[in-house]
Amino acid sequence: MRSGKRLLILVGITLSGCEKAAEPPRFPDPARPVAPIVSPRYSNEDARDSVGEFETVVKLAGVAPGMSVADIGAGEGYYTVRLAPLVGEEGRVLAQDIVPATRDNLARRVQREQLDNVAVKLGEPNDPKLPGNSFDRVFLIHMYHEIERPSEFLWNLRPALKRGGSVAVVDADRTTDRHGTPPKLLVCEFSAVGYELTRFERLPESESYFAQFEPRGARPEPAQIRACPV
Repeated sequence: MRSGKRLLILVGITLSGCEKAAEPPRFPDPARPVAPIVSPRYSNEDARDSVGEFETVVKLAGVAPGMSVADIGAGEGYYTVRLAPLVGEEGRVLAQDIVPATRDNLARRVQREQLDNVAVKLGEPNDPKLPGNSFDRVFLIHMYHEIERPSEFLWNLRPALKRGGSVAVVDADRTTDRHGTPPKLLVCEFSAVGYELTRFERLPESESYFAQFEPRGARPEPAQIRACPV
């Protein structure tokens, strides 16, 4: 009997070892080049303030006190530190970056400026690692062209939006290898993952634009997503 039990245990271990682990979802390879991350800073903060970029973008995005917002690819925190007083004590800001040293520097800035409504988080290149159903607005500012696998990133991002939530993108109207994203390509990549363009505006005194997207319908299965032509 004892040897029989031992045999059953061994058989169970063998069978469990034969079970295949679930394969991760497969997303299409992008047809476009991906720009490298060259700096945590897009431009001098005073220069950006002088053209009113932040004020223009948050007005277009409809940011209001009490909202929960995420600043993805936050870098040195230009948007993060300005969003914090805008959403107020009842609001929340999550600043995320994928470079540990950049995340750490931003965390020190948040602590130094005593921004109690800001949390700082480390994300992954193709997954922002945001909590589900948590954000009214998600900002992708001058960084979309650096996303290695855009369909996977946008697919992982969708569940983080609240009902009525949206994603705001600011990027330059030039090719991705020149640190920008052509608007037609941007709209195609968002549409492929089930987002709809709800607003598009050219930003004054720059070659940049503002684009806002909201999820529509069910999130497609990864195998249904197609890469967009360049």
